[in-house]
Amino acid sequence: MSLKLLTLSACIALSLLLAGCASAPSSYDYSTFEAEAPHSILVVPALNNTTNVTAPDWFLSTISQPFSNRGYYVFPANMVRGMLNDSGLSDAGLVHSVDARRLQTLFGCDSVLFININKWDAKYLVISTTTEVQFNYEMRSCKTNAVLWKNSQSIKYSPQGASGGNPIADLIADAVVAAIQKGAPNYMPLARQANLAAAATPGLGLPPGPYLSK
Repeated sequence: MSLKLLTLSACIALSLLLAGCASAPSSYDYSTFEAEAPHSILVVPALNNTTNVTAPDWFLSTISQPFSNRGYYVFPANMVRGMLNDSGLSDAGLVHSVDARRLQTLFGCDSVLFININKWDAKYLVISTTTEVQFNYEMRSCKTNAVLWKNSQSIKYSPQGASGGNPIADLIADAVVAAIQKGAPNYMPLARQANLAAAATPGLGLPPGPYLSK
């Protein structure tokens, strides 16, 4: 093989290697987070960007445990909502526009977690229903209002189709399952899964907190 051909082959191989490296998921930059080393997280009511008016209340019951399990003190959700109401911050949109330093004066927190609910939907297609949730997470410092950490999660679920060997019976069964899912979509497991992924995914979730059990 000629030197020119060897050089060309080496360049191609190097290009493929660099392309592979570029496509690999990168770790979150925790430098700001680590500089502050927060011990506590105040989770404020989620901002609902969907048409489902019950989404924030259902979501609120799923958010505390994954972040508490990472080793941080998470303020009790009902206590937080009550104190915000008493302070004239009953509207989630108003809370999300507040400087995190103001919340520190109310709660004595190290950080505030703001969450947007962007999808809480069930799409019905006669023989299938796809349930989907999508959330954006942003944690801000109670000392500086700087962003300490961000994440985004999107999860879909579609029930598996029937496979009884009878095509007509399978279609009917699928339609029944889809109708049930449409009438009462089960968002909670998806919300829990999304919150767990946001909090605990290595390199993208939260670093282990000071209260993490060894």
